[in-house]
Amino acid sequence: MSTSTTSTDIPAATTRSPLIGWLAVVSVMLGIFSIVTAEILPIGLLTAIGSDFEISDGAAGLMMTMPGILAAVAAPAVTVATGRLDRRWMLCALMLLLAVANFLAAAATSYWVMVVSRVLVGLVIGGFWSIGAGLAARLVRRERAGTATAVIFSAVPLGSVLGVPAGTLVGHLAGWRAAFVIMGALTVAVLLSLIVLLPPLPAEQATRLRVLTGLLRDRGVRAGLVLTFLVVLAHFGTYTYVTPFLQQVTGASPAVITTFLLVYGVAGIVGNFVAGATATRALGATFAVSGGLIAFATLLLPVLGTSHLGALALLVVWGLAYGAVPVCSQTWFAASAPHAAEAATILFTSSFQATIAAGALLGGVVVDAASPSAVMALGGAVAVLMALCAWAAARPDGRARWPRRVST
Repeated sequence: MSTSTTSTDIPAATTRSPLIGWLAVVSVMLGIFSIVTAEILPIGLLTAIGSDFEISDGAAGLMMTMPGILAAVAAPAVTVATGRLDRRWMLCALMLLLAVANFLAAAATSYWVMVVSRVLVGLVIGGFWSIGAGLAARLVRRERAGTATAVIFSAVPLGSVLGVPAGTLVGHLAGWRAAFVIMGALTVAVLLSLIVLLPPLPAEQATRLRVLTGLLRDRGVRAGLVLTFLVVLAHFGTYTYVTPFLQQVTGASPAVITTFLLVYGVAGIVGNFVAGATATRALGATFAVSGGLIAFATLLLPVLGTSHLGALALLVVWGLAYGAVPVCSQTWFAASAPHAAEAATILFTSSFQATIAAGALLGGVVVDAASPSAVMALGGAVAVLMALCAWAAARPDGRARWPRRVST
């Protein structure tokens, strides 16, 4: 992903100790890790939370819908509205808000209090991600900016694939409220690290709404929006309800579900690094294969997922496939708009989060009206469509047809 530096950044990157600079990078990475984990934490706790508040699994899915909706709006709104504020204090304020949201969820006396806490999470997602993702070049020397950016982005697969099994394990051992308390404590620790380690980060050139709307005229950006919408809709429309599926169809116990989701998480990390190596050479093909494997796993789960072994094998395939999705999507947007890196990140964040909300909402409607197996089948059909579109967007050599260049 492209980043830019100005003369105002030189002191922060060159006069401070390199170790402090890298610790600052890690603190931003941990901030994004906390955000991603907080966002998807309810997936593994869905049934337990729904049971406590006496609501259906579909209604409990609003815990995934609300953050996505708010994050999609907050990504451009917060970035544009705070364009001239010091980024250090913006990140700290957003991390404090995330801590409040986690503790509020842990203490929720009704489901609507829980929903309010999830609204706060959505605001943090949109603001922190849009600001923090592009800070690497301002924290370390220019020649190390690419590596620093990779470290920050590693928070996405780590949070995505480890957050659910870890939350499920804590929920199984100590109750779902304990999982949110632990997340709140982690967030406070990250807040302190940001206060101590980040240098002053005065705003650079602010992103304006006209830049965002201008990007929508680029057909590469539009293609990225379509592909991201389809694959994220397929994934979160199904994965949000994977715990009810494993309970009702596979007949897995809470301990077994925790183990399965942990294996899925490890597979996702592997998929992320594999995609990181292949997306720069064959972006279109990598994106198409990831969508195809998600389709393969979700379509076969109602058939083979009735056994523990079958469900575990398909979750491994699913984890490998989804681990590639954020890498491919972000790379596509960055390559389509190398001249507007922050704006491209905002579009990536907004499209991703809006589709998480749509997937969780539509999946909840289907699971309440039919069954978890029906959700898997419909999600698989959407993933097939995405894979076909991605393949059509790939040249014969497997590279994406529209992005002008791939930038990392």
